[in-house]
Amino acid sequence: SVIVMPTNTPFTKVRNTRDLGGEVILHGESLAESQAFLEEELIGRRGMTLVHPYDDPKVVAGQGTIALEMLAAAPELDTLVIPIGGGGLIGGMAIAAHGIKPELRVVGVESAGYPSAYAALQGDLNLVKGGQTIAEGIAVRNIGKLTIEIIRNEVAELMRVEEAAIERAVGLLANIEKVIAEGAGAVGLAALLSDPARFAGRKVGLVICGGNIDSRLLASVLLRQLVHESRLVSLTIDIEDRPGFLARVAGRVGESGGNIVQVHHERLHAGTHAKNASLELLIEAQDEAHAEQIIGDLQAAGFTVRRGVGGMEFD
Repeated sequence: SVIVMPTNTPFTKVRNTRDLGGEVILHGESLAESQAFLEEELIGRRGMTLVHPYDDPKVVAGQGTIALEMLAAAPELDTLVIPIGGGGLIGGMAIAAHGIKPELRVVGVESAGYPSAYAALQGDLNLVKGGQTIAEGIAVRNIGKLTIEIIRNEVAELMRVEEAAIERAVGLLANIEKVIAEGAGAVGLAALLSDPARFAGRKVGLVICGGNIDSRLLASVLLRQLVHESRLVSLTIDIEDRPGFLARVAGRVGESGGNIVQVHHERLHAGTHAKNASLELLIEAQDEAHAEQIIGDLQAAGFTVRRGVGGMEFD
C-alpha cells in the first residue's frame, strides 16, 4: 500500500503507518493537494487503485459499525455527536444508527476553519477559510460527493468549533478521562462544551475517533490548558538587587502554598535604577482563587507584582 499524506501530518501518524508496512509519501500542504498528486502520479502514471479515505461505499459502511457498537452498549442514547472531515464517519454512523433508532439525533461537528459540509450545503465553498488547526485529521476542504448527500438526508444539524474549544477538549480528555485524543477526535466534546444548553436533557454519545497526536503538541496543549485555568501563573516581581530578596520571595510563595516551577533573575531591564532587579516566576497554583491569594500575599509583603512575563499577559 502507498499512503499519501500532507507534509504537516503529525509525525506519530506517519511513523505508525510506516511501522505497519505502508509506504508513506508526504506531499502538499492539504489533503486536497495530496489527492491531486495521487490521482496524477499514482493512479494516472502508475496505474494504482484508489482506496478513498471517506468517499467510498465500503469505507462508509465500515465506519457505520461504530454506531452499531455504541447503541448495543448504550441503547438509551438519543443523540450522537460526530466529527466531520470528508464525511465517511458521520455518513456511515448516521445510516446505521437510523436503521436501529430512526428518531436518534445526529449532530455533525467541523473545525471552524474547515467547515466543508456546511459550505457544501450552503453552496459557498469560500466559507472554508483553511489555516492552522490542531484538528488536521478533519481539515478537509472538499466534502465527499457520496457523503454530502448522506449528510443532507441523515444529519439533523452541523456545528463549528474554534481552536480554543478543541484544545480544551483534548486537555480535559487527557486530564479527567485519561484518554489521549488528537484534535480531530476531540471536536465532539468541544461542541458539547461550547454549547451545553443545546444538549441539555439529552443522552449524548461522543465519538473519539483518533489518538494520533504528537507528544510535543500534546504537551503544549496540556501546558496551555494549565495557563488558561490559572494553574500555571506567570508573575513579574520587582525587587532590590541584593542578597536575600530572592529567598524572601520564594519563602512567601511557599507559605502561600504555591510551587515555583521556573525563575529568571532579570537585572539588565529592571527599571531605571542599577540596584533594582526583577524576578520572572512561573508558579503552580491550585486555581484562579489560589493564584490571586499568592499575588495578594506577595503584595502584602511589600512586593510589586504583575501577571505576565516579558510583556505576555494571560487571561
